[in-house]
Amino acid sequence: MNIRRSIRRLSILFVILFVAVSGGLVYWQVVVAQQVSSNPYLTLNRKCLPDSTPKRGRIFDRNGVLLAESVAIPVNTNNPNANNLCIYQRYYTHPSMANLIGYYVSPLYCSISAPFCSSGIERQFDDYLSGRNGITGVNNTINQALHLPPVGDDIYLTIDVRIQDIVDKDFDTQAQPSGPNDTSVFTTHTGSVIVTDPKTGEILAMVSHPTYDSNRVASGDRQYLQQLLSDPHQPLINRAIDDCYVRGSTYKTLTLMSALDTNTFDLDTPQFYNDGDPTHLQAIGPIRLGSVNDTEKFGPIGNNIDYYTFHYPVNLRYGYSHSDNIIFAQVGAKTGVDTWLKYNHNFYVGQQIPFDLPVRVSTVTPQSQKNLCSYTPPQETPLSVKQLAENAFGQGIDFVTPMQMSLFDDAAANNGHLMRPTLISKIVDPSQSVLQSFSAKELGTPISDTTAGLIRDAMYGVVSCGSGSLGKVQLSYPYSRWSVIGKTGTGEVDSTGLTPAQSWFITAAPYQFQSGGLPRITIVAMKEHGGEGAYANGPMLRDIYEAVFSHVLTDVQVPPPPDPNFCNTTGLLQTR
Repeated sequence: MNIRRSIRRLSILFVILFVAVSGGLVYWQVVVAQQVSSNPYLTLNRKCLPDSTPKRGRIFDRNGVLLAESVAIPVNTNNPNANNLCIYQRYYTHPSMANLIGYYVSPLYCSISAPFCSSGIERQFDDYLSGRNGITGVNNTINQALHLPPVGDDIYLTIDVRIQDIVDKDFDTQAQPSGPNDTSVFTTHTGSVIVTDPKTGEILAMVSHPTYDSNRVASGDRQYLQQLLSDPHQPLINRAIDDCYVRGSTYKTLTLMSALDTNTFDLDTPQFYNDGDPTHLQAIGPIRLGSVNDTEKFGPIGNNIDYYTFHYPVNLRYGYSHSDNIIFAQVGAKTGVDTWLKYNHNFYVGQQIPFDLPVRVSTVTPQSQKNLCSYTPPQETPLSVKQLAENAFGQGIDFVTPMQMSLFDDAAANNGHLMRPTLISKIVDPSQSVLQSFSAKELGTPISDTTAGLIRDAMYGVVSCGSGSLGKVQLSYPYSRWSVIGKTGTGEVDSTGLTPAQSWFITAAPYQFQSGGLPRITIVAMKEHGGEGAYANGPMLRDIYEAVFSHVLTDVQVPPPPDPNFCNTTGLLQTR
């Protein structure tokens, strides 16, 4: 009896299971199948996989935040042979990355609408992203034999997109003119900013303005691309590495490095006079500039900080803090052409900077126009003493990239050790196996650790007491609590002064005077035609440092307030 009851229950169970399975099959084969077949996105992906070009690898920031990927979309073309096809199109998630990552246009659209199918990282690392490099290429050959779509490698950048977005958001912050006749600052939306970890060389942010919509370019929008190509502001270029500028007084940093490192000068011995007395101007010996001597060429009336200094004699620390051109003309001439050029070469001036993307070559010697600011190292020509005197304080023959300025800044912040600037953290294949991993690499020690410490202390004086300390700059304490150090620069574009100058500020933070500590990050800012470098960049840098240290690099401790008597005790305060 019990056996029959068990058989009956088992039979009922089998019937229930049969009905359930049959119902499920009907549901999946009829209802779901119709939904799948009518879903354009699911249908699109199914068709794209066997028929399209390889699916490119993704691009991430240092923390794994997605920056670029390929998505399947319908073909948008009048080509009748392209009906019912779909392609992989790049999709970019962060507009602030456009000039760095670049764009990639599908070959289907490229010949129609784009003179170049790719730019930036998309172009430079195309073999990896497209899966054509050695290891992944072999795997994709197997995939093709198995009728599986080829897939490219993924790239992880050193960029922290949080810092990138902070810089992008704050880029237009600057001092405002005090009135209609104020020519010290001009509104500008053009330039670049580089944020670096000087201990490793890792680029944490690289922003270039104006920018563009890389998604519209990737979509094959021909009209939009032509608009970008004809725009006089050149939004497609990465200004941090793809353009050169008159450098202004930030280049006094290189001159100071060469003078201190060779013991030609020290920071604190009073030996410079700037009061118009010819015997004072020639106290360390006259500087012959062709047929013109220094009293005529570099007297106070010709100095861009006329009536700026009020007590004499002054030392080199004072001259650097207040950006005195007369003093640095003398320093350059006394240091000598060969020595000054040697220190330039130690920082890759006149050479291709080792980097993950091509960088235009900076130069300080006379060049033909066709070789000016190219990607190929120029044939250098001799530099006269007159040219050296002008170059030494930041004018004359000088066309440099913001990346070049970043190398000076980084070496000073890292005790003289110059690290290779790095943008790529690692490259992984589709299975997430690491193909390449990039570690910190030292390029050399262009200056000693002692010199680097002196440079940092001199930069401290600039922001605390000198050209970077004025009220509108808003970078010194108490405007900023992060003890920023730096050097300002105002690159005069023409002798008439009618064209606003190029605006520079190289900085690092946090740093305490003579503490022996090293700054956590460096930031190089360049604004095109913004006027005084401190005014055009200071308020922006204040906001960037505050946001980065408050919300991203939160382990950085706020340094104690500076000595309120610092400018007095160091002789950097201007007094009549």
